[in-house]
Amino acid sequence: MDLDPIQQAARAQFAKRSANYGKGHTLENIDDVIAAAAQIRLPPGACVLDVAAANGHTGLYFASLGHRVVLADIAAPMLDRARELAAERGLSVETREHPAEAMPYADASFDLVACRVAAHHFSSPEAFVRESARVLKAGGWFLLIDNSVEDGNPVAEEWIHRIDKLHDASHVRALSPETWRALCHAAALEVQSATLSPFKQPNLEWFFDTSATPPEARRKARELIAHAPEEARRAFHLVEEPDGNVTWSWPRLTLIARKA
Repeated sequence: MDLDPIQQAARAQFAKRSANYGKGHTLENIDDVIAAAAQIRLPPGACVLDVAAANGHTGLYFASLGHRVVLADIAAPMLDRARELAAERGLSVETREHPAEAMPYADASFDLVACRVAAHHFSSPEAFVRESARVLKAGGWFLLIDNSVEDGNPVAEEWIHRIDKLHDASHVRALSPETWRALCHAAALEVQSATLSPFKQPNLEWFFDTSATPPEARRKARELIAHAPEEARRAFHLVEEPDGNVTWSWPRLTLIARKA
């Protein structure tokens, strides 16, 4: 499997931290997936691809509905954990190891391609969307859920980008809804809805610990938070508590598109 440097960094990071993304991680709460699935009309026994599936929370939900699910990830240990969770729940899924930007499937293979809270690590969002469109059947659905920032707020976007790079060096960039819409349009995917919802993050130490952020990077991130511009404070509902804890809510984008 040929990987570019960004993909190699993501694979190394998530292979090391795969155990952190199962039970107790914020991704275990799939309320956003359930809400999105209610807007997607899938046939019985649909073919579903969960891209950058991590421990498989999204794909396992669709498997629980009786759909045929492929869990794909760039890091093999993530798929090991996903298979364990599937076995615990008595669910049958297929797992495939590959990057999001190059999918080893025939054209028109899936009724749904889903990707949740992962695309900000992709080396080429354009290639990911293009490949998603290619492997979708006519009338198939594309579901993207990811960290984002409101359109027209470059100050907040740059601030959170700097925080993210310190938090996890394999981070690439969180894109705005407008940017994702443009990528979908270029791939002939018709956007049905694109909504931002605040998602409250656990405390700052959890944020660092999950990705094993080095001490010096933590210090720099805390400085950025302490001196956050007003645009970022509003966008992320940033509050610094007297005890030093930081609470914030990140805009999470849910985008649903369909192949004509």
